[in-house]
Amino acid sequence: MWVITVLSVVCLLVSPSLAGIKDISSHFADPKPDPRGFEPDGAVDIQALPLEFHKENTVTNDLVFDGFEDEDYIDFDKIIAAGSDDYIEGDAIDEIATPAPDIDIFAEPSDPKIRRARLLQLFQGRSRLERLNIINARFGFNLYRSLRNHVNQSDNILVAPAGISIAMGMMSLGAGLGTHDQIYKVLGFADFVNTSHHYDNTTVHKLFRKLTHRLFRRNFGYTLRSVNDVYVKKDISVKDGFRAETKAYYFAEPQSVDFRDPAFLDKANRRIQKLTKGLIREPLKSVDPNMVLMLLNYLYFKGTWEQKFPKEMTHYRNFRVNEKTSVRVPMMTNKGNYLAAADHELECDILQLPYRGNISMLIALPRKITGMRTLEQDISPTVVNKWLKNMTNRTREVVLPRFKLEQNYDLIGNLKEMGLTNLFQDSGDFSAMTSEKVAMNWLKHQGTITVNEEGTEAAALTQVGFMPLSSQIRFTVDHPFLFLIYEHRTDCLVFMGRVVNPSQS
Repeated sequence: MWVITVLSVVCLLVSPSLAGIKDISSHFADPKPDPRGFEPDGAVDIQALPLEFHKENTVTNDLVFDGFEDEDYIDFDKIIAAGSDDYIEGDAIDEIATPAPDIDIFAEPSDPKIRRARLLQLFQGRSRLERLNIINARFGFNLYRSLRNHVNQSDNILVAPAGISIAMGMMSLGAGLGTHDQIYKVLGFADFVNTSHHYDNTTVHKLFRKLTHRLFRRNFGYTLRSVNDVYVKKDISVKDGFRAETKAYYFAEPQSVDFRDPAFLDKANRRIQKLTKGLIREPLKSVDPNMVLMLLNYLYFKGTWEQKFPKEMTHYRNFRVNEKTSVRVPMMTNKGNYLAAADHELECDILQLPYRGNISMLIALPRKITGMRTLEQDISPTVVNKWLKNMTNRTREVVLPRFKLEQNYDLIGNLKEMGLTNLFQDSGDFSAMTSEKVAMNWLKHQGTITVNEEGTEAAALTQVGFMPLSSQIRFTVDHPFLFLIYEHRTDCLVFMGRVVNPSQS
């Protein structure tokens, strides 16, 4: 079972003024006590819990909050039935510019014309929603590389590109012209808008609304949720347009709170714990009392393998962390029909492990234990597209480590490095949100993922230097690897990361 939870937090500072935001009292609803006596605010160490606790659905099944489905889950089927959304529009395949025939799209990408030609080729034949997700994935890979450059080579990484893009899309609704343009440029939304004369800035938000419909509806065989919260300091005036648009596009309504009140932290953490079913227990350690606005995005996933790994076939084996170090970890084993391929240019093998429903995990395993750097540097939506289009279905044995990751990042430095600077300076313009002078000083991203015998997930152009696997019967993941979790109906990269040492979280 794969259970993944990610929380993104965006915070702004300001001085107080006037307000008229929905009161917070109706927003927080304490979960009912768990019948097993596992209280939400209890001092329980998740790491210390025995393996049996995680056995069936990892933490998820053991933290039962009555009424969760009815109370907190948006009924998108009802919304669509009411005719309040242009739902089909996201499936349109619009005309886009054709790359000039004399441009070599395989040349070095330093030339903006070549980069644009590559993007346009990737967009051909794709729906609006798929195009937006290509942009989101490209941003996700760039952010991953920035994170990779600031952690140790032995560190595991976990990031949720979809959740960060959703949070930043929501943030852009409140940005003035200059700051808005910078957000769109760094996130790639500007490239998306410029590919078709049918698009404008609003198209991005409409498609994020549509993506929410597509990804987070019920009964797909897996559980995937995104929840957005907006908290506003008491007596701060938030513009009606921002309030209406966050609700219309991101299902988030500004709530009036007192950031100085210690009870806010307790209530916010209990709500986060409830919505993530206990996987993120206390993300908000403290809050600056001068904060004016906090945007939260929670992304929660639980999936079950199409072909579960028999528990009796899990045995401790060596996993090579590097050329000198190995660790003994539980290695799961299964036999079945799995899609796999080989990328000879990047010198890696790729395995697709499907979940129930239209979602899966791609594992990219460098052939050399030192090959991770090249793979991380060159991975892109084009590369993944190529992988998926060149897979063959073979009967093979899969050996995969059981692991759990918990990662917490402050993304301000990474986004500044990528060119998003206005957001975090006094010169930042949030005039579409409030008339107050504000600056963002906090952007947190926290995630937890558990992979065991019950479940996992994952996620494609040309065939240059690429061919299907022909002779490999066993796919043994016994050294550092990348993993990607893709939802295939929308081509959405939901999660990605690397496992260098599965014995460490």
